[in-house]
Amino acid sequence: MIADCLAGLKVLDLSMYIPGPLATLWLSDLGAEVIKIESPAGDPMRTMGPVDADGTTAFYKLANANKTIVSLDLKSEDGKVRFAELVAGADVLLEGFRPGVMERLGFGIERLHQINPRLVHCALSGYGGTGPFATRAGHDVTYLAVTGLLAASGPAERPIMTFPPLADHAGAMLAVNSILAALLKRSTTGRGTTIDISLAEAALSWMGGVLTMAHRWGDPKREHDLINGGAAFYRIYKTQDGRFAAIAALEEKFWQSFCTALGKPEWVARQAEPLPQTALIAEMEAMFASRTLGEWTALLEPADCTFEPVLEPHEVAGHPHHQARGFTHVSEQGLVEVLLPVLMEGERPRPRRPLCEKAAEAVISGWS
Repeated sequence: MIADCLAGLKVLDLSMYIPGPLATLWLSDLGAEVIKIESPAGDPMRTMGPVDADGTTAFYKLANANKTIVSLDLKSEDGKVRFAELVAGADVLLEGFRPGVMERLGFGIERLHQINPRLVHCALSGYGGTGPFATRAGHDVTYLAVTGLLAASGPAERPIMTFPPLADHAGAMLAVNSILAALLKRSTTGRGTTIDISLAEAALSWMGGVLTMAHRWGDPKREHDLINGGAAFYRIYKTQDGRFAAIAALEEKFWQSFCTALGKPEWVARQAEPLPQTALIAEMEAMFASRTLGEWTALLEPADCTFEPVLEPHEVAGHPHHQARGFTHVSEQGLVEVLLPVLMEGERPRPRRPLCEKAAEAVISGWS
């Protein structure tokens, strides 16, 4: 089963907010045991946003399901002793501090591998462990700003922020991939390793095509190119009822199917018009504004023309395809969880259990 892939693997999560907790959440979906270590003040995500009756947010509960939470003051001698004991029994440590913090706490790379030579240590930070931005503060929108991704996305008049935050989630994915690769390497060498991952560079790794365009032909303009809004046949349109429809008819056959369903055979040849296709875009905007989203869905869904209604978030969990695939799950706490979306031999991860809190001593005794 997929939930048994990492069975027996012990992961320490020394991170906050979204990227690190999301990465270890996915590792837990694969069967790892995750111990999340928090300072006495706790992860700020506990209270960032509307809180439930128990004083914690739904966002914190979503990111930390399946985990055991341990409170440790790593600035105290007792906290340092307990943390060292946890490191000694762990396979993976993921930490999300700015570079230099672990060293100041007395747990630099050399010390960690003295305690546990087999430890896979993943440092997940905004800009990475080296370079002039290493200790610079940042959040998702600033990470995207320095990669060019922000400038390349959105309507012509201004860049658009992504939601959920893109760099945070890309960094979490990269951390999981790197940790799994390091564990595979350890299985042959018997030695642990240290991984340095930057959230900004996780987003940067998606930018090769855009940077090549800029290098060869100049910076791409928003809503001027094939898949950033310049093509009438790959764009989002507003409907009569204030909803939105997405069309992605890049291939000629899909565009032809779209035009046939509309009764517009004269539009077929217009797919080849130069970008940006301002005139055709204006005509399609007027056309989509003439009917409701439901009417467009009834007309275009059977046409196999790469059309989809833009779903509102509250509609997503009940969508028949998502329900059939079974990765969305409403927990007893009223959280809409999205499990790691991987089927292995037809099986998906198990529904997540709510987070629990334990003393460090209880966890250490269970590992010995």
